[in-house]
Amino acid sequence: MIFVAIPILREYENVAGLLADLRSQSYKNFKTFFCVNNPASWLVKDLHQIDVEDNAKTLQELSFVDDLDVVVIDKSSYGNAFDDKVAGVGMARKVMMDRILSEANPEDLIVSLDADTHFLPDYFASVAENFTAHKSAVGMAVPYYHLLTDNEVQNQCILRYEVYMRHYCINLLKINNPYSFTALGSAMAFPAKSYLKVGGMTARTSGEDFYFMQNLCKTGKLLLWNDLHVYPQARYSDRVAFGTGPAMAKGKVGDWKSYPFYDEKYFQEVKNTYNLFPALFVEDVATEMDDFFEYIFKTKDLWSPLRKNFKTVEQFVRACTVKIDALRILQFLRFRQKETDEIPYANENLSSLRDKLFEEESLLRKKHDLSIK
Repeated sequence: MIFVAIPILREYENVAGLLADLRSQSYKNFKTFFCVNNPASWLVKDLHQIDVEDNAKTLQELSFVDDLDVVVIDKSSYGNAFDDKVAGVGMARKVMMDRILSEANPEDLIVSLDADTHFLPDYFASVAENFTAHKSAVGMAVPYYHLLTDNEVQNQCILRYEVYMRHYCINLLKINNPYSFTALGSAMAFPAKSYLKVGGMTARTSGEDFYFMQNLCKTGKLLLWNDLHVYPQARYSDRVAFGTGPAMAKGKVGDWKSYPFYDEKYFQEVKNTYNLFPALFVEDVATEMDDFFEYIFKTKDLWSPLRKNFKTVEQFVRACTVKIDALRILQFLRFRQKETDEIPYANENLSSLRDKLFEEESLLRKKHDLSIK
């Protein structure tokens, strides 16, 4: 059984296409959960009247669906909307997935999508087949292509962002790092048992997909390839603090400081440090990340507490890998590369470059997945 989780906020214009994609699926054994959501304060603020009315239209449209197995969770109307302190896409995903967990079997699959994301008729079938072929996988970071638009500036922004994402993922894959993934809420799938094992989704206002996938990586291996991809929309947004929409909004005015192309030598420094984890079980040795460790952890004595708590080299190395995780790697890259470096791809056609990088990324993803049974 596949359980599909789709958060919705001001997506009425996309509902018809979303339902059409769901109805077209060749794999019929699925149930879809929608969470139509907004903060409670929006109901009394004229500033968000359009959002509230749009959500109301979506609720009405979904109430007419009788040819699909759906559950509509109303977190947008009076008496139901999220408290402002917890409102956001992270809470919407958590509410749906916690609800799914109450009826899913451990081997059932949860597919996370967004309402603006297009997927082909065999998408669910391809996900099910992939997990059947790789039974030990704890989840999947699904390959993606953002859909281009009729607006040249918008296209340049999403292409620049995708180049950043692919450049980052490729370099992690090249050093065979366990956190070699890029996280999109519209491009995740995992068994229900994996969701339970990591304690579920953390209700963050943004970045919930990144932290969730990071937690999955700490329990096993992610699949990085799938024969069919997903196709999210490329659009500006300020609904979350970071991610595709905010990146595009910043990029529109030429601000890419938060999304630089990190120098490949910094990824190598991460690899060299990881390679020293067994030696650090015996004694302190210098690593190329030491300055960063002292800065972020506020101590020079990072390893001896781990030695005390983990008595074998295998346990110690795993503890180091858990501690120096995807977040720390990203922070380290930013620490090392203080300014945006546009030089590598300044004069290239972004569309062609995106496709070229995707081809390289695809080969590395497939190679990674060969090791997962």
